[in-house]
Amino acid sequence: MSLFQTTPNPDRSDDKTRPLADRMRPRTLDEFVGQEHLIAPGKPLRAQIERDDLGSLIFWGPPGTGKTTLAQIIARMSRAEFIEFSAVLSGIKEIKQVMADAERARQYGTRTIVFVDEIHRFNKAQQDAFLPHVEKGNIRLIGATTENPSFEIISALLSRSRVYVLKPLTEEQLVGLLRRALADEERGLGAMNLSASDEVLERIAAYSSGDARSAYNVLEVAAALVLEKGRVSREESQNPHPPQKTGKGGAPSLGKTSAAEITTEIVQDALQKRVLLYDKAGEEHYNLISALHKSVRNSDPDASLYWLGRMLEAGEDPLYIARRVVRMAVEDIGLAEPNALALCMAARDAVDFIGMPEGNLALAQAVVYLALAPKSNALYTAYSDVQQDVERTAAEPVPLHLRNAPTGLMKNLGYGRGYQYAHDLADKVADMQCLPDNLKDRRYYQPTGEGLEKRIRERLEEIRRRRTQPPSSGTKTESSG
Repeated sequence: MSLFQTTPNPDRSDDKTRPLADRMRPRTLDEFVGQEHLIAPGKPLRAQIERDDLGSLIFWGPPGTGKTTLAQIIARMSRAEFIEFSAVLSGIKEIKQVMADAERARQYGTRTIVFVDEIHRFNKAQQDAFLPHVEKGNIRLIGATTENPSFEIISALLSRSRVYVLKPLTEEQLVGLLRRALADEERGLGAMNLSASDEVLERIAAYSSGDARSAYNVLEVAAALVLEKGRVSREESQNPHPPQKTGKGGAPSLGKTSAAEITTEIVQDALQKRVLLYDKAGEEHYNLISALHKSVRNSDPDASLYWLGRMLEAGEDPLYIARRVVRMAVEDIGLAEPNALALCMAARDAVDFIGMPEGNLALAQAVVYLALAPKSNALYTAYSDVQQDVERTAAEPVPLHLRNAPTGLMKNLGYGRGYQYAHDLADKVADMQCLPDNLKDRRYYQPTGEGLEKRIRERLEEIRRRRTQPPSSGTKTESSG
């Protein structure tokens, strides 16, 4: 059997055993919903497709936005053979075999499109196997990925491909797709004579997080629940065996005279658990923690709580969030509100002690406290400057007067000589250089006027003033640590 197929996924839309999402898959660009920035008339991808002038492509976007569908439409419109790979199921042996067949096909003037679903799951060696054939023009590669190609696709392959970013579908677009499925008697649920209010369809759309496949799946389950509810009602009635009408393809029909309604309660049963776009090892993981951190930094408690909830409800490790919250306390608040760190450590301990879901309120308390606390990155900036100086300047020895002198030899060498014991001074501050000579008078910590740092700044100014005054007591030369 040839590895090639001229027409990808031949239309079997009348096969009611296939999932609704598969039956309703668009067959042309005109049927396609969403991604207007790419496939609206005159847009770049549509123009390339219509000219049959495609190179290698990477489709990057969340699930259910049409990556596979676009590849299949391109295959139908293109004068090329089409091979579909799944990175989950295929290995290097299958890749090499297909590449060899594609090279032979090119010798006979036949072009080949290779579509790789979840291409980010291919390792470097597997991705490298495509590279020479892309360069020679033996294949046109179309890869689909939910992960950032910058991190998941090898640079050599990425530089030879054009990346198109697909966006989640809007709730309005999803509602339109659901209505189409309810009305379509050939491929959808039209033969079942179902109705659903705008509120119900909007709820399905909202719960699907921009994923058309997820929305179709919920609608299909809800339709099945309506059928089951109708069957039970008939069995409980006085006439338990009325003649049952059937629609096209043998699908049970609820009758054209009175449409059965998909209610909010039925949708809730179908949903069971809200579909949240989240991958604890993927880009969305980092996007959400970034949103949480930046909302806290911007003193927005409502947004901070929302992003926290998004992560927790999607199954993120609460201790990971706790660690990041502690980081926020020291990076963005610091000494402007020193209690923030203690509260965050207490929240971490609470999560560890009582677990979830009770621990989510401890994290919520910490996040709101951080959002409302005065902000200062003075410590963060100061330590960053220290790191740069440690890296870029010579590591000069510790000044002799700051060194301990536990032996006579060390005292004779000058260790501890000239050290001023601050507690012996009236002002408790000595005019003594504590940095190495190459960093003399360098200032790192610059407290802000926010929260407690306003008092700290005043204290620091007073310390610097006192340091310039002559000492009011004697000098202690021995080093006592």
